[in-house]
Amino acid sequence: MRSIWNGAISFGLVSIPIKLVNATESHSISFRQIHLEDGGRIRYRKVCELEEREVSAPEIGKAYEDADGSMIPITDEDLASLPIPTARTIEIVAFVPADRIDPLQMDTAYYLAANGVPAAKPYTLLREALKRSQKVAIAKFALRGRERLGMLRVVDDVIAMHGLLWPDEIRTPESVAPDSSVTVRDKELDLADALMDTLGEVDLNELHDDYREAVEELIAAKASGEKMPAAPSAEKGGGKVIDLMAALESSVRQAKVARGEATSADSDADVKPIRKTPARKTSPKPASGKKSTAKKTTAKKTAAAKKTTADSTKKSAAKKTPAKKSPPRKRASA
Repeated sequence: MRSIWNGAISFGLVSIPIKLVNATESHSISFRQIHLEDGGRIRYRKVCELEEREVSAPEIGKAYEDADGSMIPITDEDLASLPIPTARTIEIVAFVPADRIDPLQMDTAYYLAANGVPAAKPYTLLREALKRSQKVAIAKFALRGRERLGMLRVVDDVIAMHGLLWPDEIRTPESVAPDSSVTVRDKELDLADALMDTLGEVDLNELHDDYREAVEELIAAKASGEKMPAAPSAEKGGGKVIDLMAALESSVRQAKVARGEATSADSDADVKPIRKTPARKTSPKPASGKKSTAKKTTAKKTAAAKKTTADSTKKSAAKKTPAKKSPPRKRASA
């Protein structure tokens, strides 16, 4: 790896010559601008405004634009002669626990390589001291025309340095949180915990850039004149989440299916035991050919009531209708 900066680590009175190399690299696919009409490449040329001609890289320097628009030339020699100790030195100023560093401050990462044989012993000393203390070193250094803040830590057997943003470069999260007051129920938290447990951990080495792979396939297809890969169909169900509980339950089930812990035909019983209060009940539909006990009891009562009403009606009718009298018998003559 090519070094981008040479200097030394200042560790008290100990000086460790080092080389700075980038610890990360970008794998993103870059595109060029073209003229849509004929496919010609669009380029940006550096032109001097006074002479109105294109200038080459050796002719270009840097300057600071003053408030009145005038340019104040600044050379690399001017910056190198600044009276600050971090011009060519990574100056360690403190050792702190790693959890004291806010991840929002993390910036570009570098590897620090020992520069020469004499640097091996003090380099190893600092590395082992960092390991044993379980702390990170906070340092100041100058790079690309400005003083920066850094954090030194051990990665395998190498000292790595993360550039840190200055505290005043971190914006406060004002007006970012939801404005309205939201109450989260315990059973919703229980389901969220269940979803987190189901998703579990992941080996970061197994994750890859799906978008970059799709773009590479697209470029290969267009270059060879083949049919471009079809876009996957969008999943249904996007948009507003109306029932948060149902969405959480479905998420838990889907996560279990994805991890092979369940099948898509599994019931909701897997997530019910974590609820502290019963879910909203709905009246179950009776199975075909069977009636519930409540329905049988109601039917019996209805039939009995109808029979009682019929008997009462007959009795009333019998009272109102007078009985017919038989005609008197004639006496037989003597």
